[in-house]
Amino acid sequence: MSTRLEHDFFTRPHCNIRTIGRSFNTIMKKHSYAIFRTLGTLLISFLALISNVSASDFPLPLATQKVMPLRNLADQNFQKGLENALSQNKTWRKLIREKRMAVGLVDLSDLNHVLFARVNGGEMMYAASLPKIAILLAAFHSFEYDGLEQTPKIMGDLTLMIRKSNNQAATRVIEKITLKRIQQILIMPQYEFYDQDHGGGLWVGKKYAKTDSRLPDPIKGLSHGATATQVCRFYYQLAMGRLINLDRSRQMLEILVDPGIEHKFVKVLKNIVPDAKIFRKSGTWKTWHSDSVLVWGPEWRRYIAVALVEDKNGEMILRKLLPVLESVLKDNTGKATVPRLEQGAADPSVQKAGF
Repeated sequence: MSTRLEHDFFTRPHCNIRTIGRSFNTIMKKHSYAIFRTLGTLLISFLALISNVSASDFPLPLATQKVMPLRNLADQNFQKGLENALSQNKTWRKLIREKRMAVGLVDLSDLNHVLFARVNGGEMMYAASLPKIAILLAAFHSFEYDGLEQTPKIMGDLTLMIRKSNNQAATRVIEKITLKRIQQILIMPQYEFYDQDHGGGLWVGKKYAKTDSRLPDPIKGLSHGATATQVCRFYYQLAMGRLINLDRSRQMLEILVDPGIEHKFVKVLKNIVPDAKIFRKSGTWKTWHSDSVLVWGPEWRRYIAVALVEDKNGEMILRKLLPVLESVLKDNTGKATVPRLEQGAADPSVQKAGF
């Protein structure tokens, strides 16, 4: 629903305030609980659509040239900077060596020279609620191609699922699409967000409910998993307007913008760059902590950052990590790039930089 449609509806002659008020009071007396629930869902969907931090204002895509695959943009100089920065922390070195920490970073400050670096980027890890971005994609794919009706209720559930990480809303959307169909969409050639040849990726193998059947991922048997590289790919393609199409990409960005939970990366970003646009999804369960952001701020502060950590102190690790990632980005500003890493090359970070 566009702003134009919203305006047209509320200015039509049939929208007499007194008539609506009388009808509303009658209905409320009979169905108050159901009405409050429905109105809450509609309100959340409406606010998402008219948010003053709109994805329609997001500067990407700016160029008409072909968008290069993210893996082709892995850069040796940028990679070295990331590795060196992470290796300065003893705890992080240990976690990386044990495959319990993965990081992905994409520099978008110069759209003609997008840079990508990763550490344990192809390592499949439990990601809790972060893979809800896969449900978001599957829903919009289903709107576009599978005949799923894009109702205010499902849009409200998608918004709750992303901004508030509401498990009940996520489960309702899964039930509309089915787990099997979500997995089919994730492995489609136009997406390949789960690819066994590259370590796996985004996986949703269970409803976000305490009891239900599982469809574990084929590599590690996870119910809700992700790799840092595939999450970076998701945000990169979304920002470039390449997920489904430009309009659908914008609609998904509108749901991801202005996160409703202020912790991990967002806690830091709200302090250091309060005016930046933040598109975000995180995940937490027991000792598993993950966060992912697409940040659009001033000057060099335009990037994608993804991290997954298995550690009891994961929340604080992610908070401390974000400024380190920003230092890598800032230090890389204006530097000439060296030859790209070979497409599909193995992640070199664990063997290098003292990990």
